[in-house]
Amino acid sequence: MIEPYGGALVDLVVETTQREALLRHASELPSFQLTPRATCDLELLATGAFSPLDRFMSQEDYQSVIDSMRLANGVLYPIPVTLPVNDSWLGREGQEIVLRDTRNDILAIMTIEQAYRCDRTEEARRVLGTLDPRHPLVSEMDSWGEVSLSGPIQVLNLPRYYDFRSLRRTPCEVREKLEGMGHEHVVAFQTRNPLHRIHEELTKRAAEEVNGSLLIHPVVGLTKPGDVDHFTRVRIYSTLVEKYYDPARTMLSLLPLAMRMAGPREAVWHALIRRNYGATHLIIGRDHAGPGMDSSGKPFYGPYDAQELVAEHQAELGVTPLPFHELVYLADEDRYEDARKVPQGARVLSLSGTQLREEYQAKGRPLPAWFTRPETASILTETYPARHRQGVCLWFTGLSGSGKTTTADIVAELLLERGRQVTVLDGDVVRTQLSKGLGFSREDRDTNILRIGFVAGEIVRHHGTVICSAVSPYRMARNEARKMVGDDHFVMIFVDTPLEVCEQRDKKGMYAKARRGEITGFTGIDDPYEPPISPEITLDTVKASAEENAQRIIDHLVERGFIAAG
Repeated sequence: MIEPYGGALVDLVVETTQREALLRHASELPSFQLTPRATCDLELLATGAFSPLDRFMSQEDYQSVIDSMRLANGVLYPIPVTLPVNDSWLGREGQEIVLRDTRNDILAIMTIEQAYRCDRTEEARRVLGTLDPRHPLVSEMDSWGEVSLSGPIQVLNLPRYYDFRSLRRTPCEVREKLEGMGHEHVVAFQTRNPLHRIHEELTKRAAEEVNGSLLIHPVVGLTKPGDVDHFTRVRIYSTLVEKYYDPARTMLSLLPLAMRMAGPREAVWHALIRRNYGATHLIIGRDHAGPGMDSSGKPFYGPYDAQELVAEHQAELGVTPLPFHELVYLADEDRYEDARKVPQGARVLSLSGTQLREEYQAKGRPLPAWFTRPETASILTETYPARHRQGVCLWFTGLSGSGKTTTADIVAELLLERGRQVTVLDGDVVRTQLSKGLGFSREDRDTNILRIGFVAGEIVRHHGTVICSAVSPYRMARNEARKMVGDDHFVMIFVDTPLEVCEQRDKKGMYAKARRGEITGFTGIDDPYEPPISPEITLDTVKASAEENAQRIIDHLVERGFIAAG
């Protein structure tokens, strides 16, 4: 078993004898409530998964990591781990604060040594390689404070979980269990997706290749918005490991990591984290930790960029990458084979991700037995029925008077005609109910949109149909709403009506009042409207009628499978 990355596992959890006194002390201190992302980071700092880090990064480490993928002392570390806060925390050096989770439970006491400003735009550009708001972390970073805190941490309680407790192990516990298996080498498999037959074959072959143990180590913290939820995934992993893997050399354990979806840099991070858990090898797939397509429809990272960057640093990491080579199914021989070694003339079966989603899952067709185990198919079907029984959000955006509400009302009736129950969240109605009391500052407008996005996400999660019709002028808030709903279930509809046409249609005279300066901050006049980049649907309300545009939307939903054809 190799040593932890950096030489020793960090342990920030205080001893039991100190805990009661520190808890009493904590009750007298000011508090800071951590986000779910920061809570995941704190847990992995506390248990040594992020070794050699023993705190949220200092300014020197933060800047060095951004610039060179190294801590200030020169140790390879590719991802910044910071605690973002707002400007009110500047100048509080030397103060102790309590870190609490979203339930307000006490987790740790932190002594602030530094409160420093961060350039989030530069951070995104250097670490993620993009400023595209379709990258989930780019849009999230827009809401982070520009200040970060750093200082020593005393952890009083680890975050409390009630699910899959037997599978939640610290790095020390994982290393001890792997040590008991008696193999010198350990292959870790990073996953945030369900396991299918190809993954099963790949992981088994990898363990055999190095003559070692297999650590199936799924991420159960924050992953890409819209991913299969971890409850469903872990049920699948548990079932397959119990029935189809060798218990003497296979271990399933959960990783509460908040992913950054940072592609190549994140792959290096995953390798050093897995070294802290005792792994000597890591399976690196195509587009490892990639977030999908950018606003122009191109992948954010190259398919093999992650493999190449980990291979470049493998000696320093102490972890050998095992590239994920494409496997295909040889139908006549009932086995999987490396695509590069397929015999000439062999009958090959394969299933792309698009085919899986659109031809099988969307239509409720049973997955072929050669592709996935029946247990996996059953669990997925329970949680994710056919597409026309899943939820969907239609998000109308455009200037006031563009025709959003008129078109949305027609779409609602057409959906009801086809048997889909519909919830309509109209901007004006929401303002009097869900968002009563909010003004029209940028902050209040964003809050309004995020509230709509949250409600829409809950409706979609429970397989409902929701129509949201709001000006929603800012890209950041719209992208956050998309993340709350899930990309695969979010349809952005840009009602692209020229400003002069909207002014002509204005029955309430709001544009005229804005032109006269009687009201301020009016979108399109003295406050900007940021058109969406690559919306799913763009409507022209000048050349096409509301009925024609509504039918376009219905046709799109039929094509996507959200309405059953025929």
